[in-house]
Amino acid sequence: MDVSTREKAIERVLAHEGGFVDHPSDPGGATNYGITERVARDYGYKGSMRTLPRATAIEIYRKQYWDAVHGDHLPFAVAFQVFDAAVNHGAGNAKRWLQQALGVTADGAIGPITLAAAKRADPAALILKFNEIRLKFYASLTTFGTFGRGWSRRLAENLRIAASDLS
Repeated sequence: MDVSTREKAIERVLAHEGGFVDHPSDPGGATNYGITERVARDYGYKGSMRTLPRATAIEIYRKQYWDAVHGDHLPFAVAFQVFDAAVNHGAGNAKRWLQQALGVTADGAIGPITLAAAKRADPAALILKFNEIRLKFYASLTTFGTFGRGWSRRLAENLRIAASDLS
């Protein structure tokens, strides 16, 4: 997958995530561009979350989410969905959900079996199964009452994007 395709995925997620947020009901605490303070600190960022540079967020997206889900090795329409879930729920969840949707062992380690299954799968069916798993996860969260409407809109937008990516 070329850099411009990866950058397209990153720009889409940045549009979902927006800027600085510190909602008292969000267990992730202060975030900027969807990057939690814990993730930013683990990455080495020491400044205020309010002023996290966009370029730093993009570096974190690439290294901790896109690369973690092997985005360059998945069909783009699928890669975007898995990448977006990784940013929103953590790479481990996103990888296991991809594996569940594919019907392979959901061990969270994307290797040759998962990648081969993803290449063989019908992308539209895979995206629908993946987002079904993701929606069920959202609905299981105790914060769904507070954030569920926004999460549901995010998934609806991702399905619209998938329809465009697959046409």
